[in-house]
Amino acid sequence: MNAFVPPVLPPVDLFAAGLPCPPFSIAGKQLGAEDDRNLFPAAFRLIETYQPRAVLIENVRGFLSPGFQSYRDEIVGCFRSLGYDVDWRLFDASSFGVSQTRARVAIVAMKQSLWPHFQFPTPTNETPRTVGALLHDLMSENGWEAADTWAQGACKIAPTIVGGSKKHGGPDLGPTRARAAWRALGVNGGSVAETAPHEGFEGLPRLTIRMVARVQGFPDDWAFHGKKTAAYRQVGNAFPPPVAARIGRAIRHALEAADRIEGSLEPVAAE
Repeated sequence: MNAFVPPVLPPVDLFAAGLPCPPFSIAGKQLGAEDDRNLFPAAFRLIETYQPRAVLIENVRGFLSPGFQSYRDEIVGCFRSLGYDVDWRLFDASSFGVSQTRARVAIVAMKQSLWPHFQFPTPTNETPRTVGALLHDLMSENGWEAADTWAQGACKIAPTIVGGSKKHGGPDLGPTRARAAWRALGVNGGSVAETAPHEGFEGLPRLTIRMVARVQGFPDDWAFHGKKTAAYRQVGNAFPPPVAARIGRAIRHALEAADRIEGSLEPVAAE
């Protein structure tokens, strides 16, 4: 079999990746570098090949566990050997207005000459909407008479959406503890529905893919591909867009600040 030959690309500003989280998840065996799903080595091969100006990698909060200190040190060493400075922050999506408790680590690296221009964004501290307020229109779109009552009872933000993987998990809202949290919000977390409840529906409603996507922070016109299980994994494993957008803008401003110093761009207003 021929060795993989990476395609030739124009200069790359940003390499962004959501690397598999099971190697570091507290819900797993926390094998770290020994887990066959650990893709940090593959990411470094691509970074070395394409030399992007900036790197953004997302992972679970377990990445910060004391047991992975030596691996984090190794990651810092790998970045520095390639000419990058690197740091990370733990962000909770609910601090950015997302209606979900979801803590994720954002790892940002930049070429050493660019690094002084970068600052991690601060949370917006926008109050997230409750699940009921967020999903009432979708839950009632098929005429379900109890939608108003349901929305009043779903008066908290959502627990962390669990995405599942090819090895484990399907289109459900997580293990026992997560399903209990959803039940407290009046949601059957055992599976995902094809449609919102219809007239005459009784019992606990299930969420649709579109509902889960809205809880994750996706705009309603975002397209997901594949059947229900595949689409749910795309939603559930995603970095919440409002958080990713804030970090992306911070990276963009750092790159633009460096370019302005070199005289290649006019000043732009900060967002």
